[in-house]
Amino acid sequence: MLPFDRDVLDLARALVGARLVVRGAGGTILETEAYARSDPASHSFRGQTARNAAMFGPPGTVYVYLSYGLHFCLNVVGRPGEAVLIRALRPELGIDAMATRRGMAVDSPLLASGPGRIGQALGLTLADSGKRFDGNEFRLIPPEAVPDLVTGPRIGITRAADRPWRFGLKGARGLSRPFA
Repeated sequence: MLPFDRDVLDLARALVGARLVVRGAGGTILETEAYARSDPASHSFRGQTARNAAMFGPPGTVYVYLSYGLHFCLNVVGRPGEAVLIRALRPELGIDAMATRRGMAVDSPLLASGPGRIGQALGLTLADSGKRFDGNEFRLIPPEAVPDLVTGPRIGITRAADRPWRFGLKGARGLSRPFA
């Protein structure tokens, strides 16, 4: 089991290469982004609200939010107010169900390459926020070896966008965007 109670940057790095399984579907995490409590781009920056309450839960809590009113995005809570956004996943389990939810071919490179695509492929809803990565519905399996990582600035934000808090599996196909 992965230790969740650690620095959010360490957690974001540790999640790359881990296997994520949600109700029988999932695969290897290819890309993550870290968000700290003191980070102006984080949902927790202004304190706890009904929307971000799961971010203040115990380490290992699932935090799902709705982006642009359309996309459910999956985060792993580390320390209270800190979370790691899962940005890209290599589909390996339940691929047929993932493809059906996405309305595309099982071999599409866009099946789970982006946080909104992951949410749709895994069938996430706001009702999943607050659940736990305890192996029942949500499970994270550590990588067998320490993967080679690439680092870069986060994507799709305007505040603190220059922080190199985005991590990816070096050479992986299926990232949400290439690293520079």
